[in-house]
Amino acid sequence: MVSQIRSLGLGGISGYEVSVECFLSGGLPNFDIVGLADVAVKEARERVRAATKNCGIKFPISRITVNLAPANTKKAGTVYDLPVLLGILVAAEDIEPIPDDCAFFGELSLSGELRPVTGTLPMAIAAERAGIKKLFVPEDNAAEASYALGVTVYPVAHVSQLLNHLGGSELITPVESSEPVAVYPETLDFSEVKGQENVKRALEVAAAGGHNILLVGPPGAGKSMLSKRLPTILPDMSRDEMIECTEIHSVMGLTDKENPIVTIRPFRSPHHTISSTAMAGGTSNPKPGEISLAHNGVLFLDEMPEFTSDVLESLRQPLEDGQVTISRASASVTYPCRFMLVCAMNPCRCGWYGHPSRRCTCSEHAVQKYHERLSGPLLDRIDMYIEVPSLEFEELRERPSAEPSAVIRARVNAARLLQQRRYAGTGTECNAYIGSKMLDKHCALDGACEKLMKDAFDRLGLTARSYDRILRVARTIADLASSEVIERRHLAEAIQYRTYDFRDEN
Repeated sequence: MVSQIRSLGLGGISGYEVSVECFLSGGLPNFDIVGLADVAVKEARERVRAATKNCGIKFPISRITVNLAPANTKKAGTVYDLPVLLGILVAAEDIEPIPDDCAFFGELSLSGELRPVTGTLPMAIAAERAGIKKLFVPEDNAAEASYALGVTVYPVAHVSQLLNHLGGSELITPVESSEPVAVYPETLDFSEVKGQENVKRALEVAAAGGHNILLVGPPGAGKSMLSKRLPTILPDMSRDEMIECTEIHSVMGLTDKENPIVTIRPFRSPHHTISSTAMAGGTSNPKPGEISLAHNGVLFLDEMPEFTSDVLESLRQPLEDGQVTISRASASVTYPCRFMLVCAMNPCRCGWYGHPSRRCTCSEHAVQKYHERLSGPLLDRIDMYIEVPSLEFEELRERPSAEPSAVIRARVNAARLLQQRRYAGTGTECNAYIGSKMLDKHCALDGACEKLMKDAFDRLGLTARSYDRILRVARTIADLASSEVIERRHLAEAIQYRTYDFRDEN
């Protein structure tokens, strides 16, 4: 008898249906798993054998062949343990055939308990697309799987519990789906930041339009502190954005029972020793990198010039395209990576170049070499350059009542709502990603603004890309002011964010 059990697999961050076929035949006892199974999948033989015996069921003494279809797609991981066990039991006629609207996945312990697996949400979404109505998953994965609409999720703690459910003796209560709620950490809030009003304004503009930003200032000025608080003023995530982020984090094993879904925009801050593979994604079985983990959120590069050139240059195309394609001999996978790039750096290696009271120990040549670590094409993809000055003693002593993050986030949400309505149906979510045709339509300048822009273009030596980025930032500033048109004051502020040049300080 041949049994068929529906299951799911992962390809990148997308799930797909896998049919687990089991056949018991005569001959010498043997247990084979075919269908391009990797080592972890083939090791399921021993886990299934032990779990079956420890559940009080006699393991069939026959030749067992398990096929994972489609057989031309590589299978990886431990998700097939549970469906393989069920397929063997059905083929051996130890349990009744399983309804076709059910699917199963999960890793088995030797005692028959189910352990959580990675990639639960994308597999649950794939189950919904495949018309599966009932999905049986490890108990710790159930909350995450429940966010896939149209699928009833059953949490399974032990194989015996599942067998009782299938036999009708003890039914498992399905998980109730709930809407995700964002909870912002109270430890990081803009109300705690002393001074730096100009920098906070720039971060608000960047958050409202999704603009890339570079903070330049001496050590201790607050660059990292301000950047780490940026997620608290970013616009609220939509359900679709939460799902997109959770799919990536789930594949990487960054979700758990307590935090089944990503509700706050990600903030990724890799160390400067990171490799280009870890940044962009890769390995033999292509996995998402830091830029994909930062999707819909922030990628923060502290001490930007300390990153190797190949790491920095690997950001150029993803910044433009919003996705990265990783090609390996085994597969070619495309991951989303629409993120806000936030960078921080000192003006020189010692950090005191151009400081009014501290003496810089770097030579002019050393300062130049330090700045040359950042290529022109990469800097051209940054929308805003912000100087972060050192705080004076009086500013540190004072305790002014600064705006809390929630108030700033309300303004950012209002600006993003205007952008979503303006670009509805175009696939564009915010000003940072509008194309040239949309720039002409939504960022038109009057005569006074045209003259101001021409003067800035000639004086600053702007490129065409820089010109477009100034227009995008100006559009965001106008949105924060609830203005339908870009006024001269909006454009002037946007140009100001391109005028700071740390290379010309003296």
